[in-house]
Amino acid sequence: TGSGPEGLIMRADVEHAVRAGTPAAGPAATRASGTRVPLKGVRGAVADKLSRSRREIPDATCWVDADATELMEARRRMNEAGGPRISLIALLARICTAALARHPELNSTVDTDAREVVRLDEVHLGFAAQTERGLVVPVVKGAHERDAESLSAEFARLTEAARTGTLTPADLTGGTFTLNNYGVFGVDGSTPIINHPEAAMLGVGRIVPKPWVHRGELAVRQVVQLSLTFDHRVCDGGTAGGFLRYVADCVEQPAVLLRTL
Repeated sequence: TGSGPEGLIMRADVEHAVRAGTPAAGPAATRASGTRVPLKGVRGAVADKLSRSRREIPDATCWVDADATELMEARRRMNEAGGPRISLIALLARICTAALARHPELNSTVDTDAREVVRLDEVHLGFAAQTERGLVVPVVKGAHERDAESLSAEFARLTEAARTGTLTPADLTGGTFTLNNYGVFGVDGSTPIINHPEAAMLGVGRIVPKPWVHRGELAVRQVVQLSLTFDHRVCDGGTAGGFLRYVADCVEQPAVLLRTL
């Protein structure tokens, strides 16, 4: 209790409290009531990794809206043609690997001890998967060498393993870039935390009908918001913007991908 004007705490008040041995208010004194859930297991591991990412990585996010109508139509035609079904996330992954080939700075990690950016030769693509045990990030190994059918099959295998809790440590490690399809939760955008020690993450919102100017006319199109969160140590905004713009161009005009097939 302060003895100064309007209860202001004075030096004498503090010295008196020290002499009197008044205990300082701490967590025990201010502990709130309620249900307490231990941070352990998968949830604890995720908490530790996200906290480390936020402490160490100076991240930034840029985003763009894109017309995904032609991509959805291309996928429909692929699946009508027969053969294994192609998933939307597989097409987005193929776009990611093509974009990373053009902008390899984003497929990297930072060696803080050596003060070096390490650009990685292979793309091991992680994807966020929500399970009953918490958030996990399975990794599609060698994604840069896979076509849409192979990517679809591997995403399906890893998603099923995540659902049943049978992912192995090898399935969950070694990622170099993450694709986060948070649109499945019915949201348009997000600024996710980078999956340490990676350097970037592409986020994909829900694809919904919206009014859009198409060929000079107002039309209803399938629109998606794309966001890129990146480690500002590995590149500047120009590179990040170039990556995201290429991804958006491929979503809007899938034929652009023919240049890299």
